[in-house]
Amino acid sequence: MAGQQFQYDDSGNTFFYFLTSFVGLIVIPATYYLWPRDQNAEQLRLKSLRRVHGRCLWYRLRLMKSQQSIVPTFKKAALLFGWAVFLLLAYKVSKLDREYQEYNPYEVLSLDAGASVAEIKKQYRVLSLKHHPDKGGDEAMFMKLAKAYSALTNEESRKNWETYGNPDGPRVTSFGIALPAWIVDQKNSMLVLLVYGLAFMVILPVVVGTWWYRSIRYSGDQILINTTQLFMHFMYKTPTMNMKRLGMVLTAAFEFDPRSNKEAIIRPTDNVEVPQLIRELGNINVKKKEPPFCYPYSLKARVLLLTHLARMEVSENIEEDQRFVVKKCPALLQEMINVGCQLTMMATSRGGIRAPRLTSIENCMKLSQMVVQGLQEAKSPLLQLAHFEEEHLRYCISKKYKVRTLQDLVSLKDSDRRNMLRFLGEEKYDEVMAVLGSFPYINMETKLQVLDDEDSNNITAGSIVTVTVTLTRKRMSEMFEREEPPHPTEDANTEEQGDAKHKTKVWQNKNKGAKKIAKSKKKKLTKKKPVTQQQTKGDKAKQVNGNVAGNEVAAASKEEEDELSDKGSESDEVEGNKDSPSERDEESDKQSDTEVDEIAGDDEEEWEALQQSIQRRERALLETKSKITHPVYSLYFPEEKQEWWWLYIADRKEQTLVSMPNHVCTLRDTEEVELKFPAPSKTGNYQYSVILRSDSYMGLDQVKPLKLEVHEAKAMLDNHPQWDIPETEEEEDDQEDSDGIEESEEDDEDND
Repeated sequence: MAGQQFQYDDSGNTFFYFLTSFVGLIVIPATYYLWPRDQNAEQLRLKSLRRVHGRCLWYRLRLMKSQQSIVPTFKKAALLFGWAVFLLLAYKVSKLDREYQEYNPYEVLSLDAGASVAEIKKQYRVLSLKHHPDKGGDEAMFMKLAKAYSALTNEESRKNWETYGNPDGPRVTSFGIALPAWIVDQKNSMLVLLVYGLAFMVILPVVVGTWWYRSIRYSGDQILINTTQLFMHFMYKTPTMNMKRLGMVLTAAFEFDPRSNKEAIIRPTDNVEVPQLIRELGNINVKKKEPPFCYPYSLKARVLLLTHLARMEVSENIEEDQRFVVKKCPALLQEMINVGCQLTMMATSRGGIRAPRLTSIENCMKLSQMVVQGLQEAKSPLLQLAHFEEEHLRYCISKKYKVRTLQDLVSLKDSDRRNMLRFLGEEKYDEVMAVLGSFPYINMETKLQVLDDEDSNNITAGSIVTVTVTLTRKRMSEMFEREEPPHPTEDANTEEQGDAKHKTKVWQNKNKGAKKIAKSKKKKLTKKKPVTQQQTKGDKAKQVNGNVAGNEVAAASKEEEDELSDKGSESDEVEGNKDSPSERDEESDKQSDTEVDEIAGDDEEEWEALQQSIQRRERALLETKSKITHPVYSLYFPEEKQEWWWLYIADRKEQTLVSMPNHVCTLRDTEEVELKFPAPSKTGNYQYSVILRSDSYMGLDQVKPLKLEVHEAKAMLDNHPQWDIPETEEEEDDQEDSDGIEESEEDDEDND
């Protein structure tokens, strides 16, 4: 029976196979993931953004980084070195001699394949005399000759050779270990054990432990867990948080503490520069002794954030720290919003917990816009544009133009806009228009329904309401109104009317028109019939004559009723003569068929809509969309920011969240978002608001009213009709069973 042998590689050939495979497994994936992408493509992308984003801080920093960075060159050199080692090992392996060769007795005897038995015996005799040990020949060669002669002349040996490739039968299977033999040599045992112990008992546990203890300090969004707990404490302590208090809580995050984050730095020059900035800013609650607001790292971060919002210039020593603080703020504010939502859900489910007010959560969203744009809360949104300064706003808010928002600026005629911004010059004006045209304009459509219900449009108390919001992003340049030349025959009045039409805002036309149409319909429905003079006189006569007039009117009404009844009977007789009973039955059958078809068609449409919504949800769960949407135009933000949005439903009257804010990070052109919330437990009409807020731009928020009419829930049936079996049917079933039993007994008797 064949056995097995394991042996180490004495020659070192198999070790090269192992080493080549190991290097290949590292070099090939590393090249795919780490090879620097085409720098020309990035340069072309930046070049295409230059006209709009050329003045942004992040754009200038990106250009400087791409010019000064040596990381791509270092990556290329390391990967090329790895490929050189891999190719060298592959060449070495290809030149190795094959250790295993197929046994061929004809080659041993120096004969051609298919030689006759006489030739084999003759050749064996010659070679055996030459290599016989008694005559000074090689003993090993003599044994090979004897084995080859036996394989070709002995029938059993020849059969073993043809079957197993060896005259002796099946051989022992040997496995080579792709490690050199010196590793298990006794002389090197201590060195090998030392290396193994150092690698697997010291280095590996230290690396894994360091990674583990660092990772458990952060949440899934790479926010320190201590920071999340800090936000939870202060949002529970202060449900209504104004913007000043919010800034203090934000800058108290442990991301800015050097003891928790090595990226945060406390410089020796802070003792001089930070107090100077505090004096320039004014009152920022420096004397507040509440921890951690009084700690040096929190005070420094607060000062740097406020100088960023005030667009103050700082020294080069502290500018790097300011960029670090500003870059961290959007992610921290998103974490603060998540904490507020968690507290709100806990308050609604458990009770007894103070939920943060709606103003606190919305202030977090507003502060994110302020940080990205580098503007204070009370500043005009027009300052987000290039070349706009405080002194230029007086031209915009004048009585002639009354431009206070970006939408007002877009709705102006081109001639009026050029006249208002004539202080910019032609080149700067074109740049401002390019920047304004790149700003987003979102069209928001809502659909209210109750999914997985028989009547999806009927909202009952306690049901789960789904608001499907369709967001369509367009560029603000598509909303510009063009100035049309007037017709030569038009007079001044028509021109004024045309100007008034042009000044109406695009995003307000549809809603106002719909409201006017609805109001006009209601007025038409509620209008009363006109009252004639005879009726008014009759009413006066009734009031004067009293009962007498009343009796006369009653008698007259009786006569009128008799006449009408006579006419009605005559008309019924005529209709009866026209339509026979069979025709009436046919008409009623047709009407019932049409009604059934309409109901079936409505059911099919509802079923198709439900299936489409389920398919959309399944696709949304399976596919992963890129969070790269559109770069934000931000003059003072230090890194490239993408356009993201918050979408939620709120009750303005109660100042509470109805649905949790959905952070929409994949809106490139069109996005469909579902907001779900439980309907109120009490019936009645409710007025909510669907709110869309940008996390980057100021003045582009949208609020859309949402009316909710809640009805009573249907009563649950204790016994469904399909289980109500009449007693007569039960008796018939029992009789059938008894009859079957009697028939079977009679059959048995007949057989007997």
